Formats: sequence, C-alpha cells, structure tokens
Amino acid sequence: MVLAMVVAVVADGLQLLLAPMAWTLIEDVIDVVAMILTTWILGFHLLLLPTFLIELVPVVDIIPTWTACVAAVIAFRKSGEKPPPSSPPAKPVIDI
Repeated sequence: MVLAMVVAVVADGLQLLLAPMAWTLIEDVIDVVAMILTTWILGFHLLLLPTFLIELVPVVDIIPTWTACVAAVIAFRKSGEKPPPSSPPAKPVIDI
C-alpha cells in the first residue's frame, strides 16, 4: 500500500512539474505507467479506470487524481477487511 501511494505521489508530482512545459506525450506516458504500476501493486479496482481517463484531459491532469484514487482504493479495501482472527468470537445472542 505504501508503494502504491509512492507511485501515485511521484506520478502526480512529475505531472505537476511538467505541466508548464506542456509535454503532453510525457504526461500520458506517466499516466500509463502509473496505471500499470498501481494495478500491479493493488490489483484491479474500478476507480482506476475513471482516474486514467480523467488524467488524459489536458488541464484536469494537474489535479492529483492518482494520489486521491490510490487513497480511496486503500480506504475501500481496509473498510472491507475482516477483524483479525486473534479477537475472540462474538457470543451468540439468544432472543426469547
């Protein structure tokens, strides 16, 4: 998860630095690499697709969408985790 966040922050940072130079081809390559790496690290998630498409829009790609997307995917995955097995099982409730 940390590696995915590093990839996202680096991708957004590079795009922010390259934005004034209008190097759209390099920014698109950064987006493709970020998509591949985050998918490889985190696994596929539906939030990655709209993020990739948003990043292809010339002016909108300045927004740190990769960082926000990776943070959202991590949050969704953590919220879906089960409690650790070391916790005692819940006692059944008998309703009379």
